[in-house]
Amino acid sequence: MHLSLVCLAKPVLHGYFRSSCSWRVRIAFALKGIEYDQVPIHLIKDGGQQHTEQYKTLNPMQQVPAVEIDGITLSQSLAVIQYIDETRPGPPLLPADPKKRAQVRMISDIIASGIQPLQNLHVIQKMGTEKVQWAQHFIDRGFQALEPLLKQTAGKYCVGDEISMADICLVPQVYNAERFKVDVEQYPTIKRLNETLLEIEAFRVSGPSCQPDTPEDLRA
Repeated sequence: MHLSLVCLAKPVLHGYFRSSCSWRVRIAFALKGIEYDQVPIHLIKDGGQQHTEQYKTLNPMQQVPAVEIDGITLSQSLAVIQYIDETRPGPPLLPADPKKRAQVRMISDIIASGIQPLQNLHVIQKMGTEKVQWAQHFIDRGFQALEPLLKQTAGKYCVGDEISMADICLVPQVYNAERFKVDVEQYPTIKRLNETLLEIEAFRVSGPSCQPDTPEDLRA
């Protein structure tokens, strides 16, 4: 009975409007039709609210997101997405076919482990005046690997014709690329996929321009 009541409670997402990792989780919730509450964690204000003792109990890595769900707290976006997929109805976020499933995980890991962390806030803050060039270099390096892979795996979406965790990872990364003035025209497959995905409501409503903590001047 207690477990049932826990599972009925709304998940709580502790995140930041412009965080790629928070955006991934928001997309997954939207695709699954899951209602959730948000607690904004401002990554810059007061030296970064992720560094408070209270938040460190939720996420010892002092990063966003942290998601309270079903009586547990999860703090890595891909773990959250896969947990949601395994415990909630709605469209699957990983394919049933083992080969396609592996491709989705490969693409997701390239973005989540090989590209995004290198322009994460706590990294680029240490780069001083070189932060834009640093971010551009590592996004370009990652996209140069991702573009030929996606040419092989993509249909309408990153892997075939069904939306997956790979698509959830791609859109926030392209947003970051554009934010750091990377020329996305060099990567036609990535560009096409991103444009297709942004036509889907779950990706649009989850974006940085329409969150509770989005500054007024950045609202769509």
